[in-house]
Amino acid sequence: MWKKYLNVAALSAMIVLGVEPAQAAGPGGFARNLLNAPSVSYIVANKPTLAPFAHVRFCLQNPGDCSRSYGAATVALSSYRQGQLKRINDSVNRAIRPTNDANRIDGDVWQVGAQSGDCEDYALTKRRRLIALGWSPRALRIAVAHTGSGEGHAVLVVKTSQGDLVLDNRTSSIKPWKSTDLRWVKIQSGDNPRLWYTM
Repeated sequence: MWKKYLNVAALSAMIVLGVEPAQAAGPGGFARNLLNAPSVSYIVANKPTLAPFAHVRFCLQNPGDCSRSYGAATVALSSYRQGQLKRINDSVNRAIRPTNDANRIDGDVWQVGAQSGDCEDYALTKRRRLIALGWSPRALRIAVAHTGSGEGHAVLVVKTSQGDLVLDNRTSSIKPWKSTDLRWVKIQSGDNPRLWYTM
Protein backbone atom coordinates (compact mmCIF):
# COMPACT_ATOMS: atom_id res chain seq x y z
CA MET A 1 0.00 0.00 0.00
CA TRP A 2 2.79 2.45 0.87
CA LYS A 3 4.33 1.86 -2.60
CA LYS A 4 1.12 3.13 -4.17
CA TYR A 5 1.35 6.39 -2.20
CA LEU A 6 5.03 6.77 -3.09
CA ASN A 7 4.23 6.34 -6.80
CA VAL A 8 1.47 8.96 -6.64
CA ALA A 9 3.74 11.35 -4.71
CA ALA A 10 6.59 10.81 -7.19
CA LEU A 11 4.28 11.38 -10.16
CA SER A 12 2.89 14.57 -8.57
CA ALA A 13 6.40 15.86 -7.92
CA MET A 14 7.40 15.13 -11.52
CA ILE A 15 4.41 17.09 -12.84
CA VAL A 16 5.11 20.08 -10.58
CA LEU A 17 8.79 20.09 -11.59
CA GLY A 18 7.96 19.74 -15.27
CA VAL A 19 9.54 16.28 -15.62
CA GLU A 20 7.56 14.03 -17.94
CA PRO A 21 7.03 10.45 -16.74
CA ALA A 22 7.68 7.64 -19.21
CA GLN A 23 3.99 6.81 -19.38
CA ALA A 24 1.25 9.41 -19.24
CA ALA A 25 -1.70 7.10 -18.66
CA GLY A 26 -4.11 7.75 -15.82
CA PRO A 27 -4.82 10.88 -13.80
CA GLY A 28 -1.19 12.11 -13.85
CA GLY A 29 -1.11 12.27 -17.65
CA PHE A 30 -4.47 14.04 -17.72
CA ALA A 31 -3.27 16.67 -15.23
CA ARG A 32 -0.09 17.29 -17.23
CA ASN A 33 -2.13 17.82 -20.40
CA LEU A 34 -4.27 20.39 -18.59
CA LEU A 35 -1.18 22.23 -17.39
CA ASN A 36 0.23 22.39 -20.94
CA ALA A 37 -3.06 23.32 -22.66
CA PRO A 38 -2.89 26.68 -24.47
CA SER A 39 -4.90 29.38 -22.73
CA VAL A 40 -7.84 30.92 -24.53
CA SER A 41 -7.27 34.63 -25.12
CA TYR A 42 -9.53 37.39 -26.42
CA ILE A 43 -8.76 40.91 -27.61
CA VAL A 44 -9.83 43.62 -25.18
CA ALA A 45 -11.20 46.69 -26.95
CA ASN A 46 -10.30 49.91 -25.18
CA LYS A 47 -11.55 53.38 -26.13
CA PRO A 48 -13.69 54.34 -29.12
CA THR A 49 -11.58 55.66 -31.99
CA LEU A 50 -12.02 56.85 -35.56
CA ALA A 51 -12.67 54.24 -38.20
CA PRO A 52 -10.16 54.13 -41.05
CA PHE A 53 -11.34 56.66 -43.65
CA ALA A 54 -11.28 54.02 -46.40
CA HIS A 55 -13.61 51.87 -44.26
CA VAL A 56 -16.05 54.77 -43.89
CA ARG A 57 -16.10 55.10 -47.68
CA PHE A 58 -16.50 51.30 -48.01
CA CYS A 59 -19.56 51.42 -45.71
CA LEU A 60 -21.17 54.17 -47.78
CA GLN A 61 -20.83 51.99 -50.87
CA ASN A 62 -21.62 48.66 -49.11
CA PRO A 63 -24.16 49.38 -46.34
CA GLY A 64 -25.05 45.69 -46.03
CA ASP A 65 -21.52 44.90 -44.88
CA CYS A 66 -21.68 47.61 -42.23
CA SER A 67 -25.16 47.25 -40.74
CA ARG A 68 -25.62 46.36 -37.08
CA SER A 69 -24.53 42.79 -36.50
CA TYR A 70 -26.60 39.82 -35.37
CA GLY A 71 -25.89 36.31 -34.12
CA ALA A 72 -23.58 34.95 -31.46
CA ALA A 73 -20.60 37.01 -30.31
CA THR A 74 -18.49 33.84 -30.14
CA VAL A 75 -18.51 30.89 -32.55
CA ALA A 76 -18.16 27.37 -31.10
CA LEU A 77 -15.13 26.05 -32.98
CA SER A 78 -15.89 22.48 -34.03
CA SER A 79 -13.64 20.53 -36.40
CA TYR A 80 -16.19 21.30 -39.15
CA ARG A 81 -15.92 25.04 -38.45
CA GLN A 82 -12.12 24.81 -38.34
CA GLY A 83 -12.22 23.24 -41.79
CA GLN A 84 -14.39 26.08 -43.10
CA LEU A 85 -11.99 28.69 -41.71
CA LYS A 86 -9.02 26.96 -43.32
CA ARG A 87 -10.76 26.62 -46.70
CA ILE A 88 -11.90 30.25 -46.78
CA ASN A 89 -8.51 31.56 -45.67
CA ASP A 90 -6.66 29.49 -48.28
CA SER A 91 -9.07 30.11 -51.16
CA VAL A 92 -9.21 33.89 -50.68
CA ASN A 93 -5.44 34.12 -50.23
CA ARG A 94 -5.05 32.36 -53.59
CA ALA A 95 -7.86 34.19 -55.41
CA ILE A 96 -6.67 37.78 -54.92
CA ARG A 97 -3.44 38.96 -56.55
CA PRO A 98 -1.57 41.13 -54.03
CA THR A 99 -1.25 44.80 -55.02
CA ASN A 100 -0.71 47.94 -52.96
CA ASP A 101 -3.33 50.71 -53.02
CA ALA A 102 -0.89 53.30 -51.66
CA ASN A 103 -0.14 54.80 -55.08
CA ARG A 104 -3.72 55.05 -56.32
CA ILE A 105 -4.95 58.52 -57.25
CA ASP A 106 -8.20 57.96 -55.31
CA GLY A 107 -6.32 56.70 -52.22
CA ASP A 108 -6.79 53.46 -50.34
CA VAL A 109 -9.90 51.62 -51.54
CA TRP A 110 -11.48 48.80 -49.50
CA GLN A 111 -13.38 46.27 -51.62
CA VAL A 112 -14.80 42.75 -51.57
CA GLY A 113 -14.10 40.08 -54.16
CA ALA A 114 -11.52 41.99 -56.17
CA GLN A 115 -9.16 40.14 -58.52
CA SER A 116 -6.27 42.13 -57.08
CA GLY A 117 -6.01 44.10 -53.86
CA ASP A 118 -4.25 44.57 -50.56
CA CYS A 119 -4.71 43.27 -47.04
CA GLU A 120 -8.08 44.78 -46.18
CA ASP A 121 -9.57 43.44 -49.44
CA TYR A 122 -8.61 39.92 -48.35
CA ALA A 123 -10.06 40.48 -44.88
CA LEU A 124 -13.37 41.91 -46.15
CA THR A 125 -13.75 39.09 -48.70
CA LYS A 126 -13.13 36.43 -46.04
CA ARG A 127 -15.68 38.07 -43.75
CA ARG A 128 -18.38 38.14 -46.43
CA ARG A 129 -17.73 34.52 -47.47
CA LEU A 130 -17.90 33.27 -43.88
CA ILE A 131 -21.19 35.12 -43.34
CA ALA A 132 -22.53 33.45 -46.52
CA LEU A 133 -21.65 30.09 -44.90
CA GLY A 134 -23.74 30.96 -41.85
CA TRP A 135 -21.07 32.41 -39.54
CA SER A 136 -22.25 35.06 -37.09
CA PRO A 137 -21.28 38.56 -38.29
CA ARG A 138 -20.78 39.61 -34.64
CA ALA A 139 -17.85 37.19 -34.38
CA LEU A 140 -16.09 38.51 -37.54
CA ARG A 141 -14.17 41.76 -37.11
CA ILE A 142 -11.57 43.60 -39.17
CA ALA A 143 -8.52 44.75 -37.21
CA VAL A 144 -5.76 47.15 -38.16
CA ALA A 145 -2.19 46.59 -37.00
CA HIS A 146 1.47 47.01 -37.91
CA THR A 147 3.62 44.12 -39.08
CA GLY A 148 6.99 43.34 -37.54
CA SER A 149 8.59 45.56 -40.19
CA GLY A 150 6.27 48.47 -39.33
CA GLU A 151 3.98 48.23 -42.37
CA GLY A 152 0.28 49.01 -41.90
CA HIS A 153 -1.83 45.86 -42.16
CA ALA A 154 -5.43 44.65 -41.84
CA VAL A 155 -6.67 41.15 -40.98
CA LEU A 156 -9.88 39.34 -40.14
CA VAL A 157 -10.22 38.39 -36.46
CA VAL A 158 -12.66 35.56 -35.70
CA LYS A 159 -13.94 35.30 -32.12
CA THR A 160 -14.22 31.58 -31.31
CA SER A 161 -14.51 29.32 -28.30
CA GLN A 162 -10.74 28.81 -28.74
CA GLY A 163 -10.04 32.56 -28.51
CA ASP A 164 -9.60 35.26 -31.14
CA LEU A 165 -8.07 33.75 -34.29
CA VAL A 166 -6.40 35.71 -37.08
CA LEU A 167 -6.90 35.11 -40.81
CA ASP A 168 -4.01 36.88 -42.53
CA ASN A 169 -3.31 37.08 -46.27
CA ARG A 170 0.44 36.71 -45.58
CA THR A 171 0.09 33.10 -44.39
CA SER A 172 -2.11 30.03 -44.66
CA SER A 173 -1.73 29.46 -40.90
CA ILE A 174 -4.61 30.57 -38.72
CA LYS A 175 -3.13 31.76 -35.43
CA PRO A 176 -4.32 33.04 -32.05
CA TRP A 177 -4.05 36.82 -32.03
CA LYS A 178 -1.24 36.82 -29.46
CA SER A 179 0.83 34.41 -31.59
CA THR A 180 1.20 36.74 -34.58
CA ASP A 181 3.95 39.29 -35.28
CA LEU A 182 1.36 42.07 -35.35
CA ARG A 183 1.33 45.19 -33.16
CA TRP A 184 -2.36 45.90 -32.77
CA VAL A 185 -3.86 49.35 -33.35
CA LYS A 186 -7.67 49.18 -33.64
CA ILE A 187 -10.56 46.76 -34.18
CA GLN A 188 -14.19 46.91 -35.25
CA SER A 189 -17.00 46.53 -32.78
CA GLY A 190 -18.67 43.14 -33.00
CA ASP A 191 -22.09 44.77 -32.57
CA ASN A 192 -21.69 47.59 -35.06
CA PRO A 193 -19.01 47.32 -37.81
CA ARG A 194 -19.03 51.10 -38.26
CA LEU A 195 -17.61 51.57 -34.73
CA TRP A 196 -13.94 51.01 -33.97
CA TYR A 197 -11.92 50.72 -30.77
CA THR A 198 -8.27 51.00 -29.83
CA MET A 199 -6.55 47.85 -28.66
